[in-house]
Amino acid sequence: MIKVAVTGASGFLGQHILNHLNNLPVEVVATTRSKHANLPKLVNGLWVELDIQNPPENIFLLMGSPDILIHLAWQGLPNYKSFRHFELELPAQYSFLSALIKKGLRSVVVVGTCFEYGMQNESLSEKLDTKPSNPYGFAKDCLRKQLEFLKTQHNFKLTWARLFYLYGDGQSDSSIYQQLKKAIQNSEPRFNMSKGEQLRDFLQVEKAAQYLVDLGLLQEDIGVVNVCSGEPISVKDLVDNLLDKNNWDIELNLGFYPYPNYEPMNFWGDNTYLNSLINSTNRAD
Repeated sequence: MIKVAVTGASGFLGQHILNHLNNLPVEVVATTRSKHANLPKLVNGLWVELDIQNPPENIFLLMGSPDILIHLAWQGLPNYKSFRHFELELPAQYSFLSALIKKGLRSVVVVGTCFEYGMQNESLSEKLDTKPSNPYGFAKDCLRKQLEFLKTQHNFKLTWARLFYLYGDGQSDSSIYQQLKKAIQNSEPRFNMSKGEQLRDFLQVEKAAQYLVDLGLLQEDIGVVNVCSGEPISVKDLVDNLLDKNNWDIELNLGFYPYPNYEPMNFWGDNTYLNSLINSTNRAD
């Protein structure tokens, strides 16, 4: 039976990945910085307490010598501008991943970010050069390049999954989805937001989780792949859709917040490569 390890498994995306893995004939090892009673349910595996900043020497054995790693863990979010991302997180992340690879890990899916593209506008393809403009995007881009160098000395398969904008249950309180949901629950008369004209690529977290699991189970040297919907939608239209879907009613206070200065006005992902990979998986099934 294939053994799949998941770091950051108790987080927003991690919980949905575990839900998906629970329905598959695989063995799961899920890691968390601290065990507690509210960890997501595992029906086919176990939880391992692990601090990526201070991993033990026997890290590969502790994680059950997995065949595949889906690596989500990353601290310091959503503060994308913090220097912590490249001063502390980047070296710890590379040290952790390289230790696993040198001990025998042969296939790894690492979550990247659309911020690696920087301030480039409109449809973003994996073929574009990266031009990160904030510390988080810079650190992620550096980690990818480090792992690509590592491939010249160690035989492992790398999938670098660039996430765009996820939304759904379990998301952080700072997300627009959770803020809108909270405003509705609190019966607030209006919802403060930007003008909402910026175009983004939003993907339901359940779908993103399924994509990541499918990509991992391929156990191929995929390289960089955008994990996205491929469909631009304005933030205001996303909010309107959520209101309609859930029968929520609230006045939108447009223009209350300025547009973020760390991302371009209009951008979305090209999902051509993703679709070709997923379609090949479906054909194999």
